Amino acid sequence: MLQWLMDLLPDIPGHRLMTYISFRALSAMLTSFLTGVLLGRKLINIIYQLNFKDRSRDYGDISPRNKDGTPTMGGVIIFLSFLLASLLWGKLGNPFLRIILFAAFWFTALGFFDDYLKSVRGSSDAGMSRGVKLFFQSLFGAILALLVLSPGSTLFRPDLATKLFIPFIKNPVLDLSYFYYIFIILAIIGISNAINFADGMDGLATVPTALVAGVYAVFAYVLGNSKLADYFLFPYIDGSGELVVLLAALIGAMAAFLWFNTYPAEIFMGDTGSLMLGGVVATSAILLKCEILFLVAGGVFVLEFLSVFIQDYIGIKLLKRRIFYRAPIHHAFQFLGIAEPKIVVRFWILAVIFTLISLISIKLR
Repeated sequence: MLQWLMDLLPDIPGHRLMTYISFRALSAMLTSFLTGVLLGRKLINIIYQLNFKDRSRDYGDISPRNKDGTPTMGGVIIFLSFLLASLLWGKLGNPFLRIILFAAFWFTALGFFDDYLKSVRGSSDAGMSRGVKLFFQSLFGAILALLVLSPGSTLFRPDLATKLFIPFIKNPVLDLSYFYYIFIILAIIGISNAINFADGMDGLATVPTALVAGVYAVFAYVLGNSKLADYFLFPYIDGSGELVVLLAALIGAMAAFLWFNTYPAEIFMGDTGSLMLGGVVATSAILLKCEILFLVAGGVFVLEFLSVFIQDYIGIKLLKRRIFYRAPIHHAFQFLGIAEPKIVVRFWILAVIFTLISLISIKLR
């Protein structure tokens, strides 16, 4: 929006600053953080008064009964902060911005409705069914695939659109052709649910997601700059640099949420936040053609996702027994008696390591 105003009034001092992605990205991060911190307390009070409170699952000896009644739907703080900063500092005519905002609206609404059902029904297991969630995630994936792959709306060069890239390898390894539509749907489902599974302890999902967003912001800066893309032997994706601003706004919004969510949490993000974060990160990965990179950058979330998959489908359904004490895996460590803050910080450390490995892949190819 500010970019649009600057274009209308080119003689305003500071006009040239708006041409720098780095300036707009840092400004967006600061704006979203300040917005979240200033609005957070009021939103927490409103959510509490509306009686949208957490209903903890019964895990026996590790049931966090002291968390019952904590306000949930804190993802609203993240969403509003992110939205304001994105609209203020982003280029509204950029197609990457419009797609990311569409993803943010879609997944926030999906998560909000799920949290609402849990709250009014009085149980964390009484939200939308798994099948309904998968349907709406798949529907978004199908819409996104049509947007980015159809000849009339694609954001990629024809020779690049359906190619699959893998970290540490310079050239695309495979042309998925029409199977890329299915791949996009699976990427949306996998990434959004992986981040959703990790949201189970105070601050656990926030910092690793911010680090993943930071990794994709660096890649967006490289891929959106023709000279850097050529130097590092990446495909140049025109306009993708705008994702730097959006991801920076998301990082600032998560920092603001962590202000209230750090142990002991004053509010939980709920599916309103975790699905929104997962949807935005997954969409960013697809728009940058760096879907497989999430397996490295989002290593913490991959471990969480695998623990749930192994427990539910291999252990309980196939072997008729548990593989882990609890799933997702962070609850297994909690079951062993490790304090929640220690588990969270150790997961943060792992996330930093995965982040460093991901950034190394820019040069080591």
